[in-house]
Amino acid sequence: MVKISLPSGDTKEYSNKISVLEVAKSISPTLAKKAVFATVDQVDRPLNFVIEQDSNLILHTKEEQVSLNSLRATTAFFLGKAIKTFNSEAVLGDNNFSEDGFYYDSDIATGQISVDQLGEITDLMGKELSTKAELTSVYMSVTEAIDHFKDNEYKVGILKELKNDHVYLNSWNGFDDFSLVPLDVNYEQIKHFKLLYVAGAYFLGKSSNKMFQRVAGTAFFNQNDLDEDEKRREIARSHDHRVLGQQLDLFFVDPKIGAGLPYWLPKGATIRRIIERYIIDKEVADGYEHVYTPVLANLDLYKTSGHWDHYREDMFPPMDMGDGELLELRPMNCPSHIEIYKHKPRSYRDLPLRIAELGMMHRYEKSGALSGLQRVREMTLNDGHTFVSLDQIQDEFKKVLKLMMEVYHDFDIKDYKFRLSYRDKANTEKYFDDDEMWNRSQAMLKGAMDDLGLDYYEAEGEAAFYGPKLDVQTKTALGNEETMSTIQLDFMQPERFELTYVGADGEDHRPIMIHRGIVGTMERFVSYLTEIYMGAFPTWLSPVQIDIIPVNNDLHRAYAEKLAEDFRKSGLRVQTDLRKEKMNYKIRESQTQKIPYTLIVGDKESESGNVTVRRYGQEAQDTMTEAEFIQMIRSDIANYSRES
Repeated sequence: MVKISLPSGDTKEYSNKISVLEVAKSISPTLAKKAVFATVDQVDRPLNFVIEQDSNLILHTKEEQVSLNSLRATTAFFLGKAIKTFNSEAVLGDNNFSEDGFYYDSDIATGQISVDQLGEITDLMGKELSTKAELTSVYMSVTEAIDHFKDNEYKVGILKELKNDHVYLNSWNGFDDFSLVPLDVNYEQIKHFKLLYVAGAYFLGKSSNKMFQRVAGTAFFNQNDLDEDEKRREIARSHDHRVLGQQLDLFFVDPKIGAGLPYWLPKGATIRRIIERYIIDKEVADGYEHVYTPVLANLDLYKTSGHWDHYREDMFPPMDMGDGELLELRPMNCPSHIEIYKHKPRSYRDLPLRIAELGMMHRYEKSGALSGLQRVREMTLNDGHTFVSLDQIQDEFKKVLKLMMEVYHDFDIKDYKFRLSYRDKANTEKYFDDDEMWNRSQAMLKGAMDDLGLDYYEAEGEAAFYGPKLDVQTKTALGNEETMSTIQLDFMQPERFELTYVGADGEDHRPIMIHRGIVGTMERFVSYLTEIYMGAFPTWLSPVQIDIIPVNNDLHRAYAEKLAEDFRKSGLRVQTDLRKEKMNYKIRESQTQKIPYTLIVGDKESESGNVTVRRYGQEAQDTMTEAEFIQMIRSDIANYSRES
């Protein structure tokens, strides 16, 4: 007799051992059709797993995200089989699922698949899926799996990197592979999938390893969800800063030169320069003192700060200068600003001491994680550190928040929320071990937010290793959430560096350090703005604000160039299109380049001294004097192109 206990509290009894699928059928035929896998006594199992003893059972159905993971892992399994069928010499590597879909990697040296051949691979998958064969799955230890795949060095390499103790060995029609989740043995359900692209991917995500070819796709339980996903991807392509960056000539990244190291082209550099000047002016007006500090420092600096102990895997290897000196590319700016504080004795009269910098940093990001300007290895952070006394924390916290919200207003960023990020008490490896410091600083941040009356939510395990923080979470153009700004209390670094100031009582006191970043890194902020604006930057940020198009180059060039000179003298960014192309083509090109103002000058404009103006995205044209136009565009810029 086998007794099965269900989450509802009900129990089912069976005379003999029974498969999970048979249990589901005995409860409801509809449930059996919806079931994808099960959790039996806290271990995930495929539906054909046989229960031989009394057990607790949870059935997972199509409505759950974990079931979608199983479906995608199963689809990846059949993609691997199709790749082997397509090319029997192919050596398979990694495969996995994600919130976005699934992928399978294979060794490029053993053959490549072109985008044009994805349809053929899809047909092979369909043929395999229509074959009636049993998909079996065995739950085994990683050690056993390594032995099973001993003839495939890549599978062994992947298994050795896993943190899991067990995997699922899946077999079907002579093809074996392992997965991290149980597969959907009702593989007939795999109907609604699409192969999306091929790309390069380094083995294990490390640029020092061999390059593999990745075939990626997505899968759903119904066609409607697949269709909606395709619409979402189409919108994503229209917002993608990597695509827009190429179309608008803003930046490029070439792995042959250096993966994750962006080159800012003139237009992209103009946008960045405007943002940098804007943020420096805002900070100086708010009492910050801007500095420049080196991107290299002695490794001992980062040992003192704790970065070497807690952050080493994200740092580049030290450079041995040959005389015992080890230099390190900085991963953070805070130790540099601490050294500026320490440069001379400080008094309570110096506090709050606000130090800011557009500081270049370097992070050892794996090549597989790099993406355009969003994930890079070299970045420039809009960084700031304020040194305060205990009784100044709340006022300074409010001041930083006020500055953040002013900046958000000017960039027309409206969709954001506040997250208080705390440590995970159980993670003693990541977080600095000082309960009193953590409890005190977390309570201070929470108290300040409560005093300000701002809504927030709390997240455990999201703090930096040396202190809690307030993260401002923004929504990207596609609705994803990412951290834009931070304010962080730090009691630890002043202790580590033995920072002091002389108080009004003549005694030494320890300052508190507040880390803050208003717009994050220039790279990520420009990528964010590019996507939310869809490349149509507001006039004050646009690299080219005015495009002057003469109707006839021979007749109207002189007037066009005279206007351009006047506009430049007025501080405006202008280009004159003197190419030997038709006027309508030039107008379309101006719209494609998303230039805020297109000025068309012909006989009437040259004779009257007027300009005919067409704004980006509009068909209507207005004629006005040069002075009126300059006044209009200056007003647009002064108002940060906001409608209200």
